Amino acid sequence: MLRLVVRNLTKHKLRSLLTVGSLVVALFLLCILRTLVTTLEAGTQAAKSNRLWVQSAVSLFVDLPLAYEAKIDAVEGVEKTCKVQWFGAYYQNEDSFFGQFAVDGDTFLDIYPEVVIVAGSRAGFLANRIGCLVGKALAKKYKWEIGDRIPLIAALFQKDDGSAWDFELEGIYEVTEPVWDDRTFFFHWDYFEKTMEATTTGQPDVGTFVVQTRQGADQVPVMAAIDQLFEHGPQRVQSTTEADFQAQFVSMMGNIPFFVAAIGGGVLLAIFLACVNTMIMAAREQTRDIGIMKALGFTDRSMFRLLTLQSMTLCVTGGLLGIGLALLAEPWIAHGMGSFFPGFAITAGTRDLGIALTLGIGVLAGIVPAWQASRLRCVEALRSME
Repeated sequence: MLRLVVRNLTKHKLRSLLTVGSLVVALFLLCILRTLVTTLEAGTQAAKSNRLWVQSAVSLFVDLPLAYEAKIDAVEGVEKTCKVQWFGAYYQNEDSFFGQFAVDGDTFLDIYPEVVIVAGSRAGFLANRIGCLVGKALAKKYKWEIGDRIPLIAALFQKDDGSAWDFELEGIYEVTEPVWDDRTFFFHWDYFEKTMEATTTGQPDVGTFVVQTRQGADQVPVMAAIDQLFEHGPQRVQSTTEADFQAQFVSMMGNIPFFVAAIGGGVLLAIFLACVNTMIMAAREQTRDIGIMKALGFTDRSMFRLLTLQSMTLCVTGGLLGIGLALLAEPWIAHGMGSFFPGFAITAGTRDLGIALTLGIGVLAGIVPAWQASRLRCVEALRSME
């Protein structure tokens, strides 16, 4: 039966190759597009239930007074508070841009156990006032090593003399869950604050506060208490769960899941119809062969199996090649899109979905011509070719 399948498919090599190529492109696109969605949603899914984010009620781009920290700490149910300030600098030239944040070093690492230091040490980072912590991918990109001096040129928080901010690399981290990406640069809030106090700008404000609630604390009343605390200013705040905070960034990029699903669905439908057309044409061309085989004693069931196997072989070959190509291309795509889709990785669920769709297309594309072949009488088949 397998020899017959191969022989029938190779009768029209170009048609078979074009069909396989279409399936390769379709499954490759499906894996990549779906991974974009899962990457965007990963941060929301990895969010912890005991972490809150406090930001300005006006906008994420409006800073909060530094004095808010002590008041938030005093709210019942709050265990720890960490300042997080977007820095907005670049390395060497404006094209070398990545995320940088000033944080309370020790508190940040306590609140985020998912951030694991794999080179250097926590003690070294905390002991060095100008020490910094960078993601593994970021260190690899710039070939940084522990102890390296890293100057950053500030775009937002400039020194009066315009000189660069100097940092020393004390730790390289990986993340066990995508709460942060591995292309981010963290440094001490104290260094940031003292440096800014020495400028004409003066004491800086805080972009956001990350709050860790006590074990068993109900987040809803904690958020309500924080919001009510600053209801009358000087800057109103909005407290959200970490999942909701992460979801803000997904919504900023528009309804990507819908567009991805629409594009992926359209591609799959087009390829499915192409596969059905290919199999119907193949079955029509094999009408005489089917009639002869039935005359020789092949059963209706064997004819059904033959046409189904042809469809499955064609679709599985193209589908697996497409999935394999996506897996091979994953590192390059992740490197190129890391700034926009940090943590880009094809999950086992995406891979399994691709395999399931490949099998499904193979069965559905072959079932109609297979059923027709099984119902065909050998006399009718021979007469149709006269």
